Amino acid sequence: MKKVFVLFSVILVLASCKNNEESSVEAQEIKADFIFLDDAAVLKGTDFIYGVNIDDKAKELAERVNPVKKEDFDMVPVVVMGVINKNERKEEGTIMWEEIVTIKEIISVSESPSQADVKLE
Repeated sequence: MKKVFVLFSVILVLASCKNNEESSVEAQEIKADFIFLDDAAVLKGTDFIYGVNIDDKAKELAERVNPVKKEDFDMVPVVVMGVINKNERKEEGTIMWEEIVTIKEIISVSESPSQADVKLE
């Protein structure tokens, strides 16, 4: 009986440790330019580009960015707290980002759009 109890306790402890590892992924502050188009959103920093998980927070950020944009393709500087994960989705024939951000909190939205790297007229 003691062996069964010890075995059960060890399994319980190991299972608890695994859950703690998964929940230990913390949101981090991300400063980037944000753009939201029909069914895609992107955060572009100086040395990274992340896809954005389209959820209620991403839609809320898009609503806050819209009044700032002067043109449809303007990117607006934002600061958000988000969790970065590897993109597990793979769809044939579409561009998929290697890493996806799930926005947890919107910290700030700039009052003016970013300067375009290249402007076509």
